Amino acid sequence: MAQGKIIKVAGSLIVAEGMSSARMFDVVRVSKHRLIGEILELRGDQASIQVYEETSGLGPGEPVESTGAPLSLELGPGLIESIFDGIQRPLNRIRERAGDRITRGIEEPALNREREWDFIPQVAVGDQVSHGDILGAVQETAVVSHKIMVPRGLAGMVTSIHSGKARVTDTICVVTDENGQERQITMMQRWPVRTGRPYQEKLSPKIPMITGQRVIDTLFPIASGGVAAIPGPFGSGKTVVQHQLAKWAEADIIVYVG
Repeated sequence: MAQGKIIKVAGSLIVAEGMSSARMFDVVRVSKHRLIGEILELRGDQASIQVYEETSGLGPGEPVESTGAPLSLELGPGLIESIFDGIQRPLNRIRERAGDRITRGIEEPALNREREWDFIPQVAVGDQVSHGDILGAVQETAVVSHKIMVPRGLAGMVTSIHSGKARVTDTICVVTDENGQERQITMMQRWPVRTGRPYQEKLSPKIPMITGQRVIDTLFPIASGGVAAIPGPFGSGKTVVQHQLAKWAEADIIVYVG
């Protein structure tokens, strides 16, 4: 991992030298506070870094350490009903730990490492699987069954499969690939935010999504799998419509981005 030092601070943008072995979009930890940042530009051994936390008090000479990995999300059981900031820090657990004001550089995993989930397998030892195949499911909420799938780029034979309680970091399946190498699979997968999720086929929206609002369903129908926008000035009722859709629409999961 590259280790450098700050030579310039300009608001949330800092420049560090000694970062020749770093890569574009690597996540870095800045100063003794370990503020989280992302490399936006590399020029020689200098890196321009966008810091996602308050940079007041930083100055030249302070250390910068690259994690060697891009900004990624943790995907797995525990996402639903959670509240995150823009870099997937769990705000509810951070509040329990640090109070109402988030301290700089605080590190907390996005998914709870201690909570146990009831994993129900859907494959058996000896089955051939490839990326995208469902290994099992976790009943995450009363209405949402979370499917655990084979990660991208992995295919082979199931040599071990777990059943019952497990944490997101526990091995729930072992797959032996074509080279005879055993690959351990957990319920949690990390995915780079700048890489689109793979899909087999993109379906055309054909079925209407019932919103529960007669004026929308009659005059401005929304397709299931489609997109819609509600423009308007302050006080026109956009948020009220949003609340009504969240409460009554024919959807199992509502994701709010504020």
